[in-house]
Amino acid sequence: MSRRRDGATVYSSEHGRVCPHCGLPARRCVCRANPRGDRASQGDGVVRIRREVKGRRGKTVTTISGVPLPAGELRDLAADLKHRCGTGGALKEGVIEIQGDHRDLLEAELRKRGFEVKRAGG
Repeated sequence: MSRRRDGATVYSSEHGRVCPHCGLPARRCVCRANPRGDRASQGDGVVRIRREVKGRRGKTVTTISGVPLPAGELRDLAADLKHRCGTGGALKEGVIEIQGDHRDLLEAELRKRGFEVKRAGG
């Protein structure tokens, strides 16, 4: 049986692949259709934009957190913002990461889309 470092089972010879979030066999996973619930929609409703460098080997990344959207819409928003900035990025655990320092452009774009935006740190 394989185990991840945090102790969660990822494969069982009895059940096959196991979902790391709900712990059920992958065939019966309840969070596949709705990954990690709607945790991204919880919070105070303020979108926070921050510039980060730590842990990224000196590369600057602009992170956007607290966007009150379900997972599917958040994925679409991340793609739109990456396209708007003309750069790459990722969506990790409800946080949108955009390569480079694009805080001004992203702040203006998110305000235009009706979000309350706040710059956090940096």
